[in-house]
Amino acid sequence: MAMQMDRTALTLAVDVMGGDKGPKEVIHGAQIAVNRGLQAKLLLVGRENIIEEALAEHPIGDHPVEIQHADGVVAMDDKPARALRRSKDSSMWGAVASVKEGRADGVISCGNTGALMAISRLQLRMIEGIDRPAASALWPSRSGKAVVLDVGANVEVTAEQLVQFAIMGEAYYRALTEKERPVVGLLNVGEEDLKGNTLIRNAAKILREADPEMAFCGFVEGNDISSGEVDVVVTDGFTGNIALKTAEGTARLVGAWVKEALTSNLMAKAGAALMMPSLKKLKTRMDPASVNGAPLLGLGGLVVKSHGGAEAEGICSALMTTEELAAHPFLDAIAKTVASVNDRAKSVDVEDIAAAAE
Repeated sequence: MAMQMDRTALTLAVDVMGGDKGPKEVIHGAQIAVNRGLQAKLLLVGRENIIEEALAEHPIGDHPVEIQHADGVVAMDDKPARALRRSKDSSMWGAVASVKEGRADGVISCGNTGALMAISRLQLRMIEGIDRPAASALWPSRSGKAVVLDVGANVEVTAEQLVQFAIMGEAYYRALTEKERPVVGLLNVGEEDLKGNTLIRNAAKILREADPEMAFCGFVEGNDISSGEVDVVVTDGFTGNIALKTAEGTARLVGAWVKEALTSNLMAKAGAALMMPSLKKLKTRMDPASVNGAPLLGLGGLVVKSHGGAEAEGICSALMTTEELAAHPFLDAIAKTVASVNDRAKSVDVEDIAAAAE
């Protein structure tokens, strides 16, 4: 089991100005996290007077806090290129810079995803051997949760990049759960070895031959993501984003149906009252806030993206996740594994994609 850092020695930078709900919601989330046991020091980046007002409304006692003034704000609709040109006085830039400079061990932002990706990549660079960062998502499953990546950062990928995503997802899941050998699968249209296109078959062959230490189970289908039998599901950003949005829409539909059924008449309402403890537990398990906070994997520093519309509970969850990851040397594990796999992958005889297309 990897040695973890003392959490009281950690510092987490928070982009206070990012997100739809405003700075007070971000500070409220920090207050909840501290009350629930967050130990890391907080570096709050944004407009100083606004942060102080929010702290007066949502005090966090004697917990170590530092405020770093940043006057600019990256708007939610700013394009990444525009954000890069105008961002150096922004709270997002300052928060990421604190990680680059070694003043913070991780950063959380509810702000513009494209801008955060661009600013983070520019300042922190990529882990050597990783081509592109991947957006990850925690997915509820029968065994607790699964990691799915990529869920939108890379619409088109190569077989080698899918292999990199698998290595990053494995390290991320291990850091969250301490499971030594998470089960990893490639999302495909079937479980048979001959299913899928040349790209995904090549990725599977590289994983089997170049990373024998990984618990790679081969191909999995969409219904396997929540089965509890696989811990990490790897796909391209196009497929992953569609799968994620479909699952979110289905969850909302089922939730609406349950509510409708339990309020349709007096007998249903009476039954719902008797079932209230179980219903509250179900609501908690279905609440997206409980799994908010997704790291942008592959960067040379820890950057966690919170949902832009997250409320205080979701921000609390993201902060807890960031502290958990910052305490674990999973970025070093990614770099070490990628280096060895990339070296062994050179000798793997994969299919010629161009020839297969003909």
